[in-house]
Parts: sequence; structure tokens; C-alpha cells
Amino acid sequence: MTLLAGALAVLAALLFAIASVAQRGAAADVPDEEARGGRLIARLIRSPRWWAGTVGDTGGFVVQAAALGVGSLLLVQPLLVTTVLFALPLEARLTGRRIGRPEIRWAVVLVAALALFVVIGEPTAGVDQAPLDVWLPSLAVLLVLLVLCVLLAGRQRGPRRAALLAVATGLAYGLVAALTKSVVDLLGEGPLALITSWETWVLVAAVLGGTLLQQTAFGAGPLAASLPAVTVGEPIVAAVLGVVVLGEQVRADGLEWGLIGLLVVLMIVATAALSRSSAAALPEPETLGAPT
Repeated sequence: MTLLAGALAVLAALLFAIASVAQRGAAADVPDEEARGGRLIARLIRSPRWWAGTVGDTGGFVVQAAALGVGSLLLVQPLLVTTVLFALPLEARLTGRRIGRPEIRWAVVLVAALALFVVIGEPTAGVDQAPLDVWLPSLAVLLVLLVLCVLLAGRQRGPRRAALLAVATGLAYGLVAALTKSVVDLLGEGPLALITSWETWVLVAAVLGGTLLQQTAFGAGPLAASLPAVTVGEPIVAAVLGVVVLGEQVRADGLEWGLIGLLVVLMIVATAALSRSSAAALPEPETLGAPT
């Protein structure tokens, strides 16, 4: 099951990479004055490139759900950061640029850190569903942080606004991943259990809210300001929820914890570095990224 979950996670990462390249390019074409709420959506739904990305996103989400159905959040979500490994060459090909040696080195670091994390940490599954009273403290913290990020973003422009909205997106998508695992389990209990479960409707709200936040973040400033926060934030939030709410564990003792901590830091740094390189591959409209 671990091997199957890993394979599905990597396939989902490939689909997310294709979608990301398409959607980020479409969002970056929207002028800053229109990169808000309904006006942003109105521009994006007229873009064939954005719709192609939406199809890729949908396929990626379905495959991710399948991976979470057979594997733990601690296994699946870290593997999804390989999205940047697929996105980087795709964007390089589309923009006609060459991938530099620093990017290759960071890619090697990321792959090695991921492999060692899976081998040494041996992430184990917890429960697929948790009672609402167990979820409530985490949901409250996430909601407060998300609202705070959005309020602060409303007072900023350019890179700062993009970064704050990206953090909010990471919070929303991390919740989506954790709830997806619960909703996939509900599928086996029949349609009635699915539509009457609070997890289903909170998941729908998180998907819709996260999508709007992500597109707004991509259109609000340089992609290098928003992409790292989204790419790194989602797996971190999902992994924390997996441990705190669903009881997942990493098998380690003694010095192994120090090594796992180092590997996590390396994964975060490498993912952020590759995300910035990936974002830099796409041209930025002059209205984006203006100094504040």
C-alpha cells in the first residue's frame, strides 16, 4: 500500500504541475486592478489556458484522493512537493530558457531528502476520521490564521500582498488534504453518509476558498513571492493535521529525530528555491510586483 500511495502521489504531482504552469500563466496576465474577487474570476473563465489548468487540477485532486485513501498524509503530502520538479522543466520549455546548475542541485537535494525521509521516518497511518470535537481546536486556529492573512493582505500591494494570500492558500489547501482523507473514507459508507457529514461541506468550502485565494495570490504580485508559500505551506499544514488530529506518526528514536528534522528543513529550503526558479520562468506583467 505504501508503494501504491507513493506512486499515486507522484502522478498527482505531475498533473498538478501541468495545471500550475497553465493557471499561473493565465493569472499573471490579469492586470493588478482586476486581480480581485469576481473580476479576477470573470477574466480567468474566459481563458482557455486557465480551463486547461482546471482540468489538470481536477485530475490531480482525484489521484491525490486515491493516494490518501491508501496512504498517510505524512507520506503523500511531502511527495506532492515534487510538483516543482515537474513544473520547472515544463516552464523552461515553454519559455525557451535553460535550467541552471543551481536548480539541478536543489532538485537533487529535494529528491534525496524525500527518499531519506520516507525510508528513515517510515510514516504510519492513523485514523481516517476524527470526531468534530477533536477537529475543533485545529479548525479554530486555521480560521484565525487565514482571516488574519487575508485582512493583512488587504492593506498591502505587490509582493507582500501576494505572499500573505499565498500563506492563506497554503492553510486552506492543507486543510483540504486532511479532510480529503476523511471524505474518501466516507465514500464507502454510501451517499447519505457523504452528504450529511460536516467534513464534506467544510471540504467544499475550503476548496472553493483556497482556489479563489490562490488565483488572487498569483495575480497580485510576482509569482516568486507567492508560489513558495503555497508549495511549502500545504504539506506542512496537512502533515501537522495528520499528526494532531488523525494520529499519524513518524517512527524514529534518538538521533533519528535530529536527522528527520534536518531532512524536513532541507525539503522546505529546496522546495522554496525551486519554486522561485519556477516562478521566475514566467514573465510578469509590469503592473505586478511594483514596489510598495
